[in-house]
Amino acid sequence: MTTEGTLFESSTPPPGAPLAARMRPRSIEELIGQQQLVMPGTPLFRLLTGDLSSAISIILWGPPGTGKTTLARVISQAIGQRFVELSAVTAGVKEVRAVVDRARNDVAMYDRRTVLFVDEVHRFSKTQQDSLLPAVENGWVTLIAATTENPSFSIVSPLLSRSVIAPLQSLNADDIGTVLDRALADDRGYSGRYALADEARHHLIRLAAGDARRALTALEAAAGCLDPDDPVITLAAVEQAVSTNAVRYDRAGDQHYDVISAFIKSIRGSDVDAALHYLARMLTAGEDPRFIARRLVILASEDIGLADQSALLTAVAAAQAVALIGLPEARLTLAQATIHLSLAPKSAAVTQALEAALLDIDGGLGGSVPAALRDGHYSGAADLGHGAGYQYPHDYPEGVVSQRYAPEELHGRRYYHATQHGAEARWADIHQRLRKALGSDDE
Repeated sequence: MTTEGTLFESSTPPPGAPLAARMRPRSIEELIGQQQLVMPGTPLFRLLTGDLSSAISIILWGPPGTGKTTLARVISQAIGQRFVELSAVTAGVKEVRAVVDRARNDVAMYDRRTVLFVDEVHRFSKTQQDSLLPAVENGWVTLIAATTENPSFSIVSPLLSRSVIAPLQSLNADDIGTVLDRALADDRGYSGRYALADEARHHLIRLAAGDARRALTALEAAAGCLDPDDPVITLAAVEQAVSTNAVRYDRAGDQHYDVISAFIKSIRGSDVDAALHYLARMLTAGEDPRFIARRLVILASEDIGLADQSALLTAVAAAQAVALIGLPEARLTLAQATIHLSLAPKSAAVTQALEAALLDIDGGLGGSVPAALRDGHYSGAADLGHGAGYQYPHDYPEGVVSQRYAPEELHGRRYYHATQHGAEARWADIHQRLRKALGSDDE
C-alpha cells in the first residue's frame, strides 16, 4: 500500500478519525518532545529548513508513539516535495520498485525529488531493503525510514551506511501531560468539552509509558464512557475504559521508595513471588524500567557477589536489554533477572570486604606502597629503589610467590571473608590457600 501527495492532501484525517490521528502534529512547532533531533545543525533540521543539497536519508529509531511518522510528514510538508508513504507490512518489492522508477523519472524530467517514508522498515526483507539502495545512492529519493528495532541489527549494512540514525526517546510525563491537555482543548480534539480529573490525568500518564498514541487512545476511550451530560473524565471512567485499575504509586513520593525497597528486600530474602509482585506493581504504575534494572545490577554485587557470579552478568544483560528494546517487551527481561537473583544463593561478603577496607582508609590506616611494587619504568626510578626486588609471579611454577603486597602497616589485614553459600564456598578455600602462599597469615 502506498499513499502520496503533500501532508494535507494525503494524511489529514477526517473528523471521525481516531483522536490520536486527529491530534497528530501538523508542524514542527506542534511537535512535543524530541527537540534534540531538530536543533540547528542536525540532519533533521537541515531537511526541515529545505536543505536538500546532500540528499540526506534518515532512519528514525524509537519506541512506538514517540513521533516517527509525525516527523516524516512534517518534513515532507516543510520541504514541499512529493511525499510517498510505504508500509513495510503490506508493500513488497514490486511496490518499492514502482516508487523508485517514478522518483528517478521525476529527477530526470522535472528535477523534483521524492520524500519516501517507509514505516516499520525492519519488517522489510533483505531483498526489499536492497531494492531501495539505487534510489538512495543516486539521490532520487530522500529516504525517511521508521523502526522500533535497533537499526544495527534490523537494517542491511549498505542501507545503514548511507543513512543517518536519529534515535527518538520515550516521551516523559510532562510531554504526555501536554499531549492530553492539547487534545482536551484543541478544536481537532474535544474543544474544551471535557475536563480531566487530576487522578485520571496521572493514571493516563502512567498507562502511556511514554507513548503519546497510547495516551490519546485511552483518553478517547474514557471520554466515550461518559454520560453525555457529564463534562469530567474521572479516574473511574479511565479504569472502566481501559480495564486497568490505578495502582497507588507516586513516582516522586513515598510509594516509589517503599515499593522499590520492598522489591530489593524480597530478592535479598529469596522470596521470588513477593519480588515478582513488586516488579509487576512498579511496571503497572509506569515506573522507569531503567531504574529497576539499575537496582538489580547493584543488588547482584551487594547481596549475591561471588555466591553466584552469573547473577551480575544477568543483571547487566537485563539493563542492556531494557535500553535496547524498551517496554513492553523488556518486562520479560526484568522478570527473568528478578527470578534469577531471587533464587540465587546470597552473600554480602563483597559488600562487607569493601566496607572494611574503606573503614580503614577513613580511619587513616594507609601506609606507603612497598618499594618493590612501585613503578620502575621511568627515568630515575631505579635510583630510588622502585621495583627493586619485585618477584614476577609468572616466573614461578605455581604462579604465586610469597612477597608483600599490602603496605607494612596493613600486613596480615583481612577484609574478604568468603561464605559457604553457593559458588563462594570454592572461593573461600582458594582465598585461604592463597593467603598462606603469599605469607599473609604468617603473623
